[in-house]
Amino acid sequence: MNIRANFDFMKWRGHAIILSVALCVLSLGLVTFRGLNFGIDFTGGNVVQVEFDNRPDVGEVREVVAAVVAREAMIQDFGDRGTIIRTNEDTDESRQQLINVLTDRYPDVKVLGYEQVGPVVGRELRNQTFIGLAAALVGILIYITVRFQFRFAVISVVPLVHDALLTLGVFSLMWMEISSSFIAAILTIVGYSLNNTIIILDRLRENWKGLEKTGITDLVNVSVNQTLSRTINTTITTLFPIIALCVWGGPVLATFSYAMLVGVVVGTYSSIMVSSGLVVEWWLRSPEDAKKKR
Repeated sequence: MNIRANFDFMKWRGHAIILSVALCVLSLGLVTFRGLNFGIDFTGGNVVQVEFDNRPDVGEVREVVAAVVAREAMIQDFGDRGTIIRTNEDTDESRQQLINVLTDRYPDVKVLGYEQVGPVVGRELRNQTFIGLAAALVGILIYITVRFQFRFAVISVVPLVHDALLTLGVFSLMWMEISSSFIAAILTIVGYSLNNTIIILDRLRENWKGLEKTGITDLVNVSVNQTLSRTINTTITTLFPIIALCVWGGPVLATFSYAMLVGVVVGTYSSIMVSSGLVVEWWLRSPEDAKKKR
Protein backbone atom coordinates (compact mmCIF):
# COMPACT_ATOMS: atom_id res chain seq x y z
CA MET A 1 0.00 0.00 0.00
CA ASN A 2 1.64 3.22 -1.17
CA ILE A 3 0.13 6.29 0.45
CA ARG A 4 1.02 9.84 -0.55
CA ALA A 5 -0.42 11.59 2.46
CA ASN A 6 -0.37 15.14 3.69
CA PHE A 7 -2.12 14.86 7.04
CA ASP A 8 -1.59 17.54 9.66
CA PHE A 9 -0.79 15.15 12.51
CA MET A 10 0.93 17.81 14.58
CA LYS A 11 -2.25 19.84 14.74
CA TRP A 12 -3.49 17.27 17.24
CA ARG A 13 -0.23 16.69 19.11
CA GLY A 14 -1.45 18.48 22.26
CA HIS A 15 -4.60 16.38 22.43
CA ALA A 16 -2.58 13.19 21.78
CA ILE A 17 -0.04 13.95 24.52
CA ILE A 18 -2.79 14.82 27.04
CA LEU A 19 -4.66 11.62 26.13
CA SER A 20 -1.50 9.56 26.55
CA VAL A 21 -0.70 11.12 29.92
CA ALA A 22 -4.26 10.45 31.10
CA LEU A 23 -4.12 6.82 29.95
CA CYS A 24 -0.73 6.32 31.61
CA VAL A 25 -2.06 7.72 34.90
CA LEU A 26 -5.11 5.46 34.60
CA SER A 27 -2.90 2.44 33.92
CA LEU A 28 -0.70 3.26 36.91
CA GLY A 29 -3.82 3.54 39.03
CA LEU A 30 -5.09 0.16 37.86
CA VAL A 31 -1.75 -1.54 38.44
CA THR A 32 -1.37 0.07 41.88
CA PHE A 33 -4.87 -0.44 43.28
CA ARG A 34 -6.28 -3.35 41.26
CA GLY A 35 -2.95 -5.13 40.83
CA LEU A 36 -1.81 -7.68 38.28
CA ASN A 37 -2.87 -11.28 37.81
CA PHE A 38 0.56 -12.93 38.03
CA GLY A 39 0.71 -16.48 36.75
CA ILE A 40 2.61 -19.49 37.99
CA ASP A 41 5.91 -18.20 36.61
CA PHE A 42 5.79 -15.35 39.14
CA THR A 43 3.70 -16.65 42.03
CA GLY A 44 4.72 -20.30 42.15
CA GLY A 45 2.60 -23.40 41.62
CA ASN A 46 2.53 -26.97 40.37
CA VAL A 47 3.22 -28.33 36.90
CA VAL A 48 1.91 -31.86 36.27
CA GLN A 49 2.67 -33.78 33.09
CA VAL A 50 0.27 -36.61 32.26
CA GLU A 51 -0.44 -38.97 29.38
CA PHE A 52 -3.74 -40.50 28.22
CA ASP A 53 -4.39 -43.59 26.12
CA ASN A 54 -7.22 -41.61 24.52
CA ARG A 55 -6.53 -37.94 25.19
CA PRO A 56 -9.67 -35.91 25.99
CA ASP A 57 -10.35 -32.41 24.77
CA VAL A 58 -8.49 -29.59 26.56
CA GLY A 59 -11.81 -27.95 27.50
CA GLU A 60 -13.00 -31.16 29.15
CA VAL A 61 -9.77 -31.48 31.14
CA ARG A 62 -10.08 -27.85 32.24
CA GLU A 63 -13.57 -28.50 33.61
CA VAL A 64 -12.31 -31.50 35.59
CA VAL A 65 -9.33 -29.60 36.98
CA ALA A 66 -11.52 -26.62 37.93
CA ALA A 67 -13.11 -28.76 40.64
CA VAL A 68 -9.91 -28.69 42.73
CA VAL A 69 -8.14 -25.45 41.79
CA ALA A 70 -9.24 -21.98 42.83
CA ARG A 71 -7.92 -20.22 39.71
CA GLU A 72 -8.07 -21.28 36.11
CA ALA A 73 -5.32 -23.71 35.22
CA MET A 74 -3.18 -23.50 32.11
CA ILE A 75 -3.53 -26.69 30.08
CA GLN A 76 -1.39 -27.51 27.05
CA ASP A 77 -1.30 -30.60 24.84
CA PHE A 78 2.01 -32.05 23.69
CA GLY A 79 2.76 -34.98 21.45
CA ASP A 80 -0.02 -37.38 20.55
CA ARG A 81 -1.25 -38.23 24.03
CA GLY A 82 0.41 -35.90 26.53
CA THR A 83 -0.99 -32.94 28.47
CA ILE A 84 0.72 -30.41 30.74
CA ILE A 85 -1.35 -28.87 33.55
CA ARG A 86 -0.14 -25.75 35.38
CA THR A 87 -1.90 -24.54 38.52
CA ASN A 88 -1.18 -21.68 40.93
CA GLU A 89 -1.44 -23.88 44.04
CA ASP A 90 2.11 -24.78 45.13
CA THR A 91 1.52 -27.35 47.88
CA ASP A 92 1.98 -31.11 47.79
CA GLU A 93 -1.62 -31.55 48.95
CA SER A 94 -3.06 -29.54 46.07
CA ARG A 95 -0.94 -31.47 43.59
CA GLN A 96 -2.14 -34.78 44.98
CA GLN A 97 -5.77 -33.60 44.82
CA LEU A 98 -5.22 -32.72 41.17
CA ILE A 99 -3.77 -36.14 40.40
CA ASN A 100 -6.60 -37.86 42.28
CA VAL A 101 -9.36 -36.05 40.40
CA LEU A 102 -7.66 -36.87 37.10
CA THR A 103 -7.28 -40.56 37.90
CA ASP A 104 -10.89 -40.76 39.10
CA ARG A 105 -12.17 -39.20 35.89
CA TYR A 106 -9.70 -40.86 33.51
CA PRO A 107 -8.61 -44.35 34.61
CA ASP A 108 -6.14 -44.56 31.72
CA VAL A 109 -4.17 -41.46 32.78
CA LYS A 110 -0.48 -41.82 33.63
CA VAL A 111 1.50 -39.23 35.58
CA LEU A 112 4.79 -38.78 33.76
CA GLY A 113 6.21 -36.22 36.15
CA TYR A 114 5.61 -33.05 38.11
CA GLU A 115 7.45 -29.91 39.12
CA GLN A 116 6.89 -27.41 41.90
CA VAL A 117 7.74 -23.73 41.45
CA GLY A 118 8.07 -21.92 44.77
CA PRO A 119 7.04 -18.30 45.38
CA VAL A 120 10.68 -17.33 46.07
CA VAL A 121 11.64 -18.38 42.55
CA GLY A 122 8.65 -16.41 41.25
CA ARG A 123 9.75 -13.26 43.08
CA GLU A 124 13.29 -13.63 41.76
CA LEU A 125 11.96 -13.98 38.21
CA ARG A 126 9.80 -10.89 38.70
CA ASN A 127 12.77 -8.85 39.94
CA GLN A 128 14.99 -10.09 37.12
CA THR A 129 12.29 -9.14 34.62
CA PHE A 130 12.16 -5.55 35.85
CA ILE A 131 15.95 -5.32 35.88
CA GLY A 132 16.11 -6.71 32.33
CA LEU A 133 13.54 -4.24 31.03
CA ALA A 134 15.31 -1.33 32.72
CA ALA A 135 18.66 -2.42 31.29
CA ALA A 136 17.14 -2.68 27.81
CA LEU A 137 15.75 0.87 28.04
CA VAL A 138 19.10 2.24 29.25
CA GLY A 139 20.87 0.45 26.39
CA ILE A 140 18.42 1.94 23.89
CA LEU A 141 18.95 5.39 25.42
CA ILE A 142 22.73 5.12 25.05
CA TYR A 143 22.62 3.75 21.50
CA ILE A 144 20.27 6.40 20.14
CA THR A 145 22.24 9.14 21.90
CA VAL A 146 25.34 7.99 20.02
CA ARG A 147 23.48 7.33 16.76
CA PHE A 148 21.39 10.53 16.77
CA GLN A 149 21.41 12.77 19.84
CA PHE A 150 20.27 12.72 23.46
CA ARG A 151 17.03 14.54 22.68
CA PHE A 152 15.99 11.90 20.17
CA ALA A 153 17.03 9.15 22.59
CA VAL A 154 14.71 10.43 25.31
CA ILE A 155 11.90 10.91 22.80
CA SER A 156 12.38 7.31 21.65
CA VAL A 157 12.33 5.80 25.13
CA VAL A 158 9.30 7.71 26.46
CA PRO A 159 6.86 6.04 24.00
CA LEU A 160 8.31 2.62 24.90
CA VAL A 161 7.43 3.17 28.56
CA HIS A 162 4.06 4.53 27.40
CA ASP A 163 3.34 1.38 25.33
CA ALA A 164 4.40 -1.05 28.06
CA LEU A 165 2.42 0.82 30.73
CA LEU A 166 -0.77 0.92 28.67
CA THR A 167 -0.47 -2.79 27.91
CA LEU A 168 -0.09 -3.47 31.65
CA GLY A 169 -3.13 -1.30 32.30
CA VAL A 170 -5.27 -3.28 29.85
CA PHE A 171 -4.15 -6.59 31.40
CA SER A 172 -4.91 -5.26 34.88
CA LEU A 173 -8.34 -4.03 33.78
CA MET A 174 -9.21 -7.33 32.05
CA TRP A 175 -7.48 -9.34 34.82
CA MET A 176 -5.56 -11.35 32.26
CA GLU A 177 -2.68 -13.49 33.45
CA ILE A 178 0.86 -12.12 33.48
CA SER A 179 3.28 -14.91 32.58
CA SER A 180 6.72 -15.24 31.04
CA SER A 181 5.13 -15.08 27.58
CA PHE A 182 3.78 -11.63 28.52
CA ILE A 183 7.35 -10.48 29.13
CA ALA A 184 8.33 -11.85 25.73
CA ALA A 185 5.44 -9.90 24.20
CA ILE A 186 6.47 -6.68 25.98
CA LEU A 187 10.04 -6.98 24.68
CA THR A 188 8.69 -7.60 21.18
CA ILE A 189 6.41 -4.56 21.49
CA VAL A 190 9.35 -2.42 22.63
CA GLY A 191 11.35 -3.47 19.59
CA TYR A 192 8.43 -2.91 17.23
CA SER A 193 7.58 0.53 18.60
CA LEU A 194 11.24 1.58 18.68
CA ASN A 195 11.70 0.57 15.06
CA ASN A 196 8.71 2.68 13.99
CA THR A 197 10.02 5.66 15.94
CA ILE A 198 13.55 5.34 14.57
CA ILE A 199 12.24 5.28 10.99
CA ILE A 200 10.45 8.61 11.58
CA LEU A 201 13.43 10.17 13.38
CA ASP A 202 15.81 9.03 10.65
CA ARG A 203 13.62 10.66 8.00
CA LEU A 204 13.45 13.77 10.18
CA ARG A 205 17.23 13.87 10.28
CA GLU A 206 17.39 13.63 6.49
CA ASN A 207 14.95 16.54 6.21
CA TRP A 208 16.65 18.60 8.93
CA LYS A 209 18.33 20.93 6.45
CA GLY A 210 14.90 22.39 5.63
CA LEU A 211 14.20 23.33 9.27
CA GLU A 212 14.74 27.09 8.93
CA LYS A 213 12.59 27.22 5.83
CA THR A 214 9.63 25.09 6.92
CA GLY A 215 9.72 25.24 10.73
CA ILE A 216 9.77 22.30 13.12
CA THR A 217 6.03 21.58 13.00
CA ASP A 218 5.83 21.29 9.21
CA LEU A 219 9.14 19.43 9.10
CA VAL A 220 7.89 16.77 11.49
CA ASN A 221 4.58 16.55 9.62
CA VAL A 222 6.42 15.98 6.34
CA SER A 223 8.64 13.31 7.90
CA VAL A 224 5.68 11.45 9.44
CA ASN A 225 3.73 11.55 6.17
CA GLN A 226 6.73 10.32 4.19
CA THR A 227 6.97 7.25 6.41
CA LEU A 228 3.21 6.74 6.85
CA SER A 229 2.90 4.19 4.05
CA ARG A 230 5.65 2.08 5.55
CA THR A 231 4.11 2.35 9.03
CA ILE A 232 0.65 1.30 7.85
CA ASN A 233 1.98 -1.61 5.79
CA THR A 234 4.07 -2.87 8.70
CA THR A 235 1.17 -2.56 11.15
CA ILE A 236 -1.32 -4.35 8.90
CA THR A 237 1.00 -7.25 8.09
CA THR A 238 1.86 -7.59 11.78
CA LEU A 239 -1.77 -7.53 12.90
CA PHE A 240 -2.87 -10.34 10.55
CA PRO A 241 -0.94 -13.14 12.33
CA ILE A 242 -1.60 -11.61 15.76
CA ILE A 243 -5.36 -11.61 15.18
CA ALA A 244 -5.09 -15.21 13.97
CA LEU A 245 -3.33 -16.13 17.22
CA CYS A 246 -6.02 -14.35 19.25
CA VAL A 247 -8.80 -16.23 17.46
CA TRP A 248 -7.27 -19.69 17.07
CA GLY A 249 -4.28 -19.73 19.43
CA GLY A 250 -6.24 -20.91 22.45
CA PRO A 251 -5.53 -20.26 26.16
CA VAL A 252 -1.84 -21.21 25.89
CA LEU A 253 -1.06 -18.33 23.52
CA ALA A 254 -3.67 -15.91 24.87
CA THR A 255 -1.28 -13.90 27.04
CA PHE A 256 1.24 -13.39 24.26
CA SER A 257 -1.24 -12.75 21.45
CA TYR A 258 -3.45 -10.26 23.31
CA ALA A 259 -0.44 -8.38 24.69
CA MET A 260 0.92 -8.13 21.15
CA LEU A 261 -2.44 -6.96 19.81
CA VAL A 262 -2.66 -4.13 22.35
CA GLY A 263 1.03 -3.29 22.02
CA VAL A 264 1.10 -3.05 18.23
CA VAL A 265 -1.95 -0.77 18.10
CA VAL A 266 -0.67 1.44 20.92
CA GLY A 267 2.87 1.38 19.52
CA THR A 268 1.77 2.56 16.10
CA TYR A 269 -0.17 5.42 17.66
CA SER A 270 2.69 6.44 19.95
CA SER A 271 5.24 6.40 17.13
CA ILE A 272 3.17 8.72 14.98
CA MET A 273 1.61 11.02 17.57
CA VAL A 274 3.50 10.83 20.87
CA SER A 275 7.14 10.70 19.78
CA SER A 276 6.61 13.15 16.91
CA GLY A 277 4.61 15.48 19.11
CA LEU A 278 7.35 15.44 21.74
CA VAL A 279 9.93 16.41 19.11
CA VAL A 280 7.88 19.48 18.22
CA GLU A 281 7.10 20.48 21.81
CA TRP A 282 10.70 20.07 22.99
CA TRP A 283 12.07 22.07 20.03
CA LEU A 284 9.57 24.89 20.50
CA ARG A 285 10.52 25.17 24.17
CA SER A 286 14.27 24.61 23.82
CA PRO A 287 15.50 25.00 20.23
CA GLU A 288 19.12 25.55 21.23
CA ASP A 289 19.71 21.88 22.05
CA ALA A 290 18.52 20.79 18.62
CA LYS A 291 21.22 22.85 16.95
CA LYS A 292 23.69 20.27 18.19
CA LYS A 293 22.06 17.73 15.89
CA ARG A 294 24.64 15.67 14.03
